[in-house]
Amino acid sequence: MKHDDLSYRDSVQQGRRNAFLFAGAAGLAGLMFGLDTGVIAGALKFMGLDLGANERAQEWIVSSLMLGAAGGSLLAIPVSHYRGRRGAMFYAGLLFLLGTALCSLAPSIPIMIAGRVCLGIGVGFASFSAPLYIAEITEKSQRGTMISLYQLVITAGMLLALLSDSLLSYGGHWRWMLGILAVPTVIFILATTQVPYSPRWLAMRGRRREARGVLQKVRGSRERANNELDRIEQNLRKTRGNGLALLKTSAGFRKTLALGMALQIFQQLAGINILLYYAPHLLEHLGFSVQSAVWCTTLLGLANMVATGAAIMLIDRWGRRPLLLISTLMASFSLCAFGFVLFAHVGGSMGSIAIIALLVLFTLGYALGEGPVPWTMCTEIQPLQGRGLAIACSTFANWITNWLISNVFLSIMSLIGDYGIFWLLAGFNAVFFLISYFLVPETRGCSLEDIEQRVKAGYPLREIGQPVRPSATMQSGRE
Repeated sequence: MKHDDLSYRDSVQQGRRNAFLFAGAAGLAGLMFGLDTGVIAGALKFMGLDLGANERAQEWIVSSLMLGAAGGSLLAIPVSHYRGRRGAMFYAGLLFLLGTALCSLAPSIPIMIAGRVCLGIGVGFASFSAPLYIAEITEKSQRGTMISLYQLVITAGMLLALLSDSLLSYGGHWRWMLGILAVPTVIFILATTQVPYSPRWLAMRGRRREARGVLQKVRGSRERANNELDRIEQNLRKTRGNGLALLKTSAGFRKTLALGMALQIFQQLAGINILLYYAPHLLEHLGFSVQSAVWCTTLLGLANMVATGAAIMLIDRWGRRPLLLISTLMASFSLCAFGFVLFAHVGGSMGSIAIIALLVLFTLGYALGEGPVPWTMCTEIQPLQGRGLAIACSTFANWITNWLISNVFLSIMSLIGDYGIFWLLAGFNAVFFLISYFLVPETRGCSLEDIEQRVKAGYPLREIGQPVRPSATMQSGRE
């Protein structure tokens, strides 16, 4: 009997290792996401000189990826439905490869923009399908950690891209900065061909035997596989209706959909992405050398990754709401102070130290809450029947806002001044704080079923999770 128990435990452990490997392969999509969005920061200056791109053209080069990602996040829905999450990731890899080739070999600005749009569509495919695949292939006990680690991998990809840019900046080798990404792209494409289809997608397509086979491989036993397959099929029967039908009938769902979109919109209005995209340009404008500006941007990428790692450890201990409130306060303060440094024309070494310190403080504050919390909450607060529609809408809102602000950042900065643009961003973060304080619920430790019941019962948004007293909003969610 003990031998049988040992064999069962070994089988379960092997299943978990298989699930981790498959989820890790899918997680490479996050690495590609980070690499392709982060690489432009160091390359923009040099490609602008070679291709003769003025500030307006540079804005389009940067923002075209986000426009492609917005469209790709919507296209990913039918592709993921009909070709599976694995299929969507494979197509993302092909789009990454094609976009990398177009960008690194681009003889003109239109070809560069076409390549960036191609990369963006791939990012949209990856940002929709990879987290979904990870959630469906891993066990419930590992799911939150694995999805959070996916967010960490994105920041690691951005850091690697910025580090590569820094090393290649001495020779101005912007084509190498872009072209070297073909290597991890090929690895990602090969990885997607080795992972199985997700069991939930197979069950949705009526391929029950294949679904059981995959579940047995990642759960380690036939009994566990059969039990999970039964639960999957029960959930599929419960959610035959679509999100549009729920949107018409449920005022609670309309409120959570609006909150999810607001969280994603203000995540982008917070300013982190335009800071990372344009930081070298901004720092050069403030008197830094080209190489110093790129290396300082790499430091911001490191701060982003470190704080994201801290958020992963704290989000289930302190709660979503405290992290978001602390984050928005840190971001508002640092950007407001940064604007005053620029307004006062603080120069010399003191000015340089203040500039870098405040930008690092902003990045740490953003990554602690404004970065990871909206993605987590947008899944948690939505009813199961409308979750797909809500996530698609909030993701689309995120990318469209990202495109809009990256497309006009340099133009607005030339219009209202460098200090004015950062005071504007500080104002957006202050509004984000108010939204978080008055509307965002605390969902730490709440089951998705309990949240869904409160949403459908018409509870106020702030009360669909744990009850939060106004005087205790900065506590660690113990109420």
